[in-house]
Amino acid sequence: MATSSCATTPPMSSAQAQLVDKLNRSVRSRTARLQFVEEIALGGRMRLDRYRLGNGLGVLILVDRSAPVLSYQTWFKVGSRNEHEGKTGLAHLFEHLMFNETKHLHAGEFDRLLESAGGETNAATWVDWTMYYENLPASELPLVVRLEADRMVNLVLRDPQVTSEKEVVANERRYRVDDDVEGAVNERLYATAFRAHPYHWPTIGWMRDIQGFTTTDCRAFYRTYYAPNNATVVLVGDVDVEQALRLVQTHYGRLRPARLPRERPTTEPAQRAERRLEMRQPTPTEKLQLGFRAPPFGDYDHAVLTVANEILFGGRSSRLYRKLVSEGEIAADARASLAPFRDPGLYEVWVSLREGHTARQALTIVTQEFERLASRAVGSAELDKAKNRLELSFLQGLETAGGKAEQIGFYETVLGDPARIFGRLAEYRRVTPAEIQRVVRRVLDVRRRTTIVVLPGAGAPRPEGEEPHEEAAAE
Repeated sequence: MATSSCATTPPMSSAQAQLVDKLNRSVRSRTARLQFVEEIALGGRMRLDRYRLGNGLGVLILVDRSAPVLSYQTWFKVGSRNEHEGKTGLAHLFEHLMFNETKHLHAGEFDRLLESAGGETNAATWVDWTMYYENLPASELPLVVRLEADRMVNLVLRDPQVTSEKEVVANERRYRVDDDVEGAVNERLYATAFRAHPYHWPTIGWMRDIQGFTTTDCRAFYRTYYAPNNATVVLVGDVDVEQALRLVQTHYGRLRPARLPRERPTTEPAQRAERRLEMRQPTPTEKLQLGFRAPPFGDYDHAVLTVANEILFGGRSSRLYRKLVSEGEIAADARASLAPFRDPGLYEVWVSLREGHTARQALTIVTQEFERLASRAVGSAELDKAKNRLELSFLQGLETAGGKAEQIGFYETVLGDPARIFGRLAEYRRVTPAEIQRVVRRVLDVRRRTTIVVLPGAGAPRPEGEEPHEEAAAE
């Protein structure tokens, strides 16, 4: 999990390299020395500069003078994939712990200082990454650099803090999973579809693991993954680059890199037969969730399947929304999504039926439409409409400094290449009807499917981690 490899360093005559040489004259520590790595073109007009500190911290800066604001994001290459059974949910717990006391700040002072400066701050954790962000006035850059560097190394981890946040996370799990029909079903979908890969367990963690975390567990996790050589700082907005880099050197340059564990790739065994199960939940009508083994985010077929999904479920005029909801009127809700994971994930379908209709009816309709898309080439008008919707959504996501920073951080952390942002848009544009047929036939195959039928009724709770009964023959 070391930081991604550098491109060839540009000639020292470049403006960026000259700036770095100027800044390095005033530092003595090797960990604080900057390197200019490369300039990355984003689209036709934007330029992203990549730098690296001697301690391994990645720094990506995109100057955007459209408003006197900035987005400051810190992306760590750690998520629930870096955990193991018995210790699931640690990455997510840290998303909470990181807003607590440090050696230099009392509990709550991090948020108070940023809010007083007119900023907003939050964080997110998923399977492949953890990120922290601040959106604030550009003049407050010195404050946010100081605060983020401080909590990367000086977090206070004692029993009271850990116990308190464990209870917060346990309550979040009760609300989002245990007491939520869709959350409970989706967790069971992944636990059934994956048997070897860490995507098997939920990012929030199993309840028994959350309750069993110790302060020692947390300290070990923090020392291992919260280190400059496992992080990338993304800065987008009205930024003075020289000031920003000097601040980064001053506040992060003293931090020592960690010895990152070598990640052992886990290959999920091929799924050779459908996996089916039923769940009883406190819901007035039946529901259906499907999960198909799908390509990783970096695979071109992921883009092809994204276009196919737009044809099937994208908006009120899409094929399956009309068949199930607006015209067919057998469902109150029908939608699908494709996991943007580093490794192969799932294409998920969710249908919430109306009273008097069954999941079996919905499954028949969904299967028929998948077969239709696989056997008949989509027309140019329908394909263009799907591509236009995706392009609009893509561009809307880049309207703000925070939107740009999030896309840069995601592509850097998951794929190691922010330039792939606009490469993704180009992939959407070149998808052909024949490619859609090929990918739909390959991915949306019943043998790659996990099917969960949700029936009304509370039912007896299943012990956590127990594999559900599968109606399909053993693989």
